[in-house]
Amino acid sequence: MRFSPPSSTRCCIAGGGPAGMMLGLLLARAGVDVAVLEKHGDFLRDFRGDTVHPSTLQLMHELGLLESFLQRPHDKAHDIRAVIGGTESVIADFSRLRTRCRFIAMVPQWEFLDFLRDEAALYPGFQLSMETEAVGLIERAGRITGVRARTTTGEVLIQADLVIGADGRKSAVREAAGLQVRDLGAPIDVLWMRIIKLRTDPSGSGGRIGTGRFMAMIDRGTYWQCAYVIHKGGSEAIRERGLDAFRADIVALVPLFADRIKAQVASWDDVKLLSVSVDRLTRWWRPGLLCIGDAAHAMSPIGGVGINLAIQDAVAAANVLAEPLADARVSAERLTPLLAKVQRRRMLPTRLTQAVQVAAQSRLINPLLDSTQPPQVPWVLKLLDRWPALRALPAYAVGVGARPEHVRSPELTRPAMPH
Repeated sequence: MRFSPPSSTRCCIAGGGPAGMMLGLLLARAGVDVAVLEKHGDFLRDFRGDTVHPSTLQLMHELGLLESFLQRPHDKAHDIRAVIGGTESVIADFSRLRTRCRFIAMVPQWEFLDFLRDEAALYPGFQLSMETEAVGLIERAGRITGVRARTTTGEVLIQADLVIGADGRKSAVREAAGLQVRDLGAPIDVLWMRIIKLRTDPSGSGGRIGTGRFMAMIDRGTYWQCAYVIHKGGSEAIRERGLDAFRADIVALVPLFADRIKAQVASWDDVKLLSVSVDRLTRWWRPGLLCIGDAAHAMSPIGGVGINLAIQDAVAAANVLAEPLADARVSAERLTPLLAKVQRRRMLPTRLTQAVQVAAQSRLINPLLDSTQPPQVPWVLKLLDRWPALRALPAYAVGVGARPEHVRSPELTRPAMPH
């Protein structure tokens, strides 16, 4: 692994997030020269998605990496619960799945990315360039032939037979390529905040639903990562009411926080706005270019499935592209039909997941935020309480999802280096 970008490579991946790093590992594992560009200097940032679902853990098992991965700091979530008007219900029970791991691993995303980096670095073809941001594309005769990147020392040009756009929902790559984005609409935004977790607090992630209020609480061991859901564009109105009123709303929903909310939410600087968007590209590729992950389809935070769908995209792309990319006799032109094949493979789970998220936002969450009546436990949750075996269905939808991928890309013998 080296940190200065190469002048040319077989495959250049813009973005060192979960999709980019997983694809980089899988391609390098198959003997492909691959360069990953990451605009930040490290992975130590406050990511909002720290859930590694059973589908991703299954892939780690297939790669022979599960045991070493689970040596990294993590907590296990065996179910998802919701407290609705004071009544607790179990929504999903992952112990009922037939996967290798029957839980969600709560892993700080920097730990996940560090792990993928360390594994990929064992292969000679892998190159990671930090503080290197893809800002544009090189195009010749209608084909994408490389990336323009900004580094700490200036702009560089990287020639590549294939460019992968994995640079997130604000992808510079997809914008430069002129790919059309279909906005599916998102009537909600999220206010994120950290609340310290005391030893006397209950454990487990879940949601709290009160009159006109909804908050998801992710148990990160030493603190709660809280996602307070609001109407789209409603953050200014909340700020105008004042910080004390906002704190009171939080405590009304989670009385547990009454003794610490003032210290933990000391100013508006402690509250971060996530503008939710749900969109997807109508076409994920151009000759010489393929977009995956959030660059191809931005997901709502509902279900925490975005990271895991991005990982599934990376595996599907490697399954289709690794062997042709590893074969120097396969020209860049001959890769083009394979790009469409990746999109066809991943479009169904993308559409299904986004359809469920949009329906949940519009038919469940938005009416809940408008309600002035105390919430009642829905009949569906009453059904799950009566027949607990049915909790496997939402567990499968969240933990595995539609059309899960499996590792089909080949592995070359890697050098004998310690983990």
